[in-house]
Amino acid sequence: MARVEFIFDFGSPNAYFAHKVIPEIEARTGATFEYTPALLGGIFKLTNNKAPMIAFAGIRNKMDYEQLEIRRFIARHGLTDFQFNPNFPVNTLAIMRAGVAAQMAGTLAPYVDAVFHFMWEAPRKMDDPDVIRASLAESGLDADALLAAAQSPEVKQTLLNNTEKAVERGAFGIPTFFVGGEIFFGKDRLRDVEEEIVKTR
Repeated sequence: MARVEFIFDFGSPNAYFAHKVIPEIEARTGATFEYTPALLGGIFKLTNNKAPMIAFAGIRNKMDYEQLEIRRFIARHGLTDFQFNPNFPVNTLAIMRAGVAAQMAGTLAPYVDAVFHFMWEAPRKMDDPDVIRASLAESGLDADALLAAAQSPEVKQTLLNNTEKAVERGAFGIPTFFVGGEIFFGKDRLRDVEEEIVKTR
């Protein structure tokens, strides 16, 4: 089976939606998605891309349709816990660095669940250091260790490398998926991701 990779940033609600649906795909296909933290802002800067709310701001009906598609996706997958974060957009640098630290410590999965929860289910201001610390501790994670490790040069460089490598491979936004050498962008391509996984088994 081909390697399956999920490039994510907690600041993207669509990455949250993908995260919630990925277990269904894993159960059906036997695949395991590898989570790779990357900075959405860095990807935008390197590709001259812009957030949809900026890029489509002047296009009549476009953002209304985007919201319709979100409601349809939520209904299709029963994602009733979703709440839009009133602090959006959130500067995710600290929580993404801590995500790399969690990955190095072998605790990425519970870390991802916790941070997505406090970003998009019980929304908090996840760029406030005190809020981050309290949220991680409340989730049973070693907040002090993760946040200390997040300041290490190795963690900072790894996050930068992940971001640049994603762009070099073709990414221009998040969520991005790679199945072997094939790239897919957006939560609405998860069906295509699953089909590609099945083809490579």
